[in-house]
Amino acid sequence: MKKSVIAIGEILWDVFPDGKKAGGSSMNVALNLHKQNIKSQFISAVGNDENGKELLLFLSSKGYPIDLIQTHTTLPTSTVEVKLDGQHQATYTIVEPVAWDAIAQNDKIIEAVKQADAFVYCSLTCRNEESKNTILTLLKHAKLKIFDINLRPPFYTIETLKTLLTEADILKVNEHELVYLKEELGLTGNTDEQLLKQISHNFKIEIICLTVGEKGAYVLQNGYLYHHKGYQVEVADTVGAGDSFLATFISSYLNGYPIDTVLDRACKVGAFVASQHGANPDYGDEVFG
Repeated sequence: MKKSVIAIGEILWDVFPDGKKAGGSSMNVALNLHKQNIKSQFISAVGNDENGKELLLFLSSKGYPIDLIQTHTTLPTSTVEVKLDGQHQATYTIVEPVAWDAIAQNDKIIEAVKQADAFVYCSLTCRNEESKNTILTLLKHAKLKIFDINLRPPFYTIETLKTLLTEADILKVNEHELVYLKEELGLTGNTDEQLLKQISHNFKIEIICLTVGEKGAYVLQNGYLYHHKGYQVEVADTVGAGDSFLATFISSYLNGYPIDTVLDRACKVGAFVASQHGANPDYGDEVFG
């Protein structure tokens, strides 16, 4: 039986110097799950404007269901200005407030989360109280809770992060976010493994995935640390690479692959997306080699 995942979060236009591309980390995760034959649904909101209509058309053109995406009557559809440095690393200017800051609770999304095998959430969507409260409500109904920490300064506080960490069964974090957590949580470890074990113990998190850029990724499960050195590619831009990594990690995990295989598959797709322009290049099973 096909596995099902609900993601909640941002849907937006990434505005590059040469044009705009559909994006948002949460939407990217949801769309990549859909590409990998997971029954994926996405909870978010767009504005009642042309940008919103175009995003819904974009998702529909990919065969993606849009029935859990709300249309806000007053707030605009989200846009993000993306700048790339000399190493093709992206920085983001995220406009606020926007439609996904006000994702409303309703019985339809609660029921969808109850039925799903997993629920994916992130910290950025919690920058506004309405969407934050919706996420906290939905977490009460989720079977498997996957937290993509996704820190975007200045849109987080350590107190909110503690609340979200306490709920997580699986955590995805990058090397910079781990440094922040070490400082703010007063962790005492000197190695990544020690820090991950402390976080796992303190917040009762079953699996933690740490991405370290071109150096690959680590997974801590049951006290054992797995490592994959990653795949070397010529980077076009890093937009969406981490999201595709996480989606592949989730789909592979739900489909019962061993953790070392899960990690290998996730690194393959993350590297492929980094080698392409924009967050959502098309791909099929051939990407797994």
